[in-house]
Amino acid sequence: MSEHEPITLYAGEPEAGPFRVVPVADVLDRLGTPPPGRPRVVAVDGRGGSGKSTVARRLAAAAGATTTATVVSTDDVAWHHSFFDWTDLLVEGVLRPARAGRAVAYRPPAWSARWRGGSIGVPAGTRWVFLEGVGSGRRELADLVDAVLWVQSDARAAEHAGIERDVAAGDNGDRDEATRFWHEWQAEEIPFLAEQRPWERAILVLAGVGLPTPPAGELLVAEPPTTTKG
Repeated sequence: MSEHEPITLYAGEPEAGPFRVVPVADVLDRLGTPPPGRPRVVAVDGRGGSGKSTVARRLAAAAGATTTATVVSTDDVAWHHSFFDWTDLLVEGVLRPARAGRAVAYRPPAWSARWRGGSIGVPAGTRWVFLEGVGSGRRELADLVDAVLWVQSDARAAEHAGIERDVAAGDNGDRDEATRFWHEWQAEEIPFLAEQRPWERAILVLAGVGLPTPPAGELLVAEPPTTTKG
């Protein structure tokens, strides 16, 4: 695939490319093989609205054709807790027990306090955990995450997609309220990503919102720009 048009990025985020069309199964092969006794944990990181959950679901569906795979969203861990200060909840509630091969049915404190039903689940014996969310590739999780993927997107397109998603879901009131929430989110997200630079820990960069859409069963993939790993 040829170079895409320049896109809007956050400060310090390098532009990836060129992207090439790759079967989802080939991306899974690049991610390695789940080790005996525990799942392989893959972080799918990117800015809000970038298309991370779509990528994670496609990878999980492909992995699930031959084994077991689960998608865990950091938004569920962070719900009514903190935009980004949720590492301890994720580690102790989900990642450590999952990596020990135990079943996970985790209810973060805010779920009980606010009467949210259900739980964050990872069945025992799951071979893949796709951890999707802004900050899933943060450096504090490096010892518990086996591979990081960065979903690159156009920042303006991702903002639009995120607001439209929230409006459609009714998560944050009407359009004006959803827009105010999104700008509050970005006020923390932009400096968080600038400090963390998760794209530097990614083994692959995948095309997200604002870039061309790959055919069914495939992803658009680029090697990460050459940087000093952090």
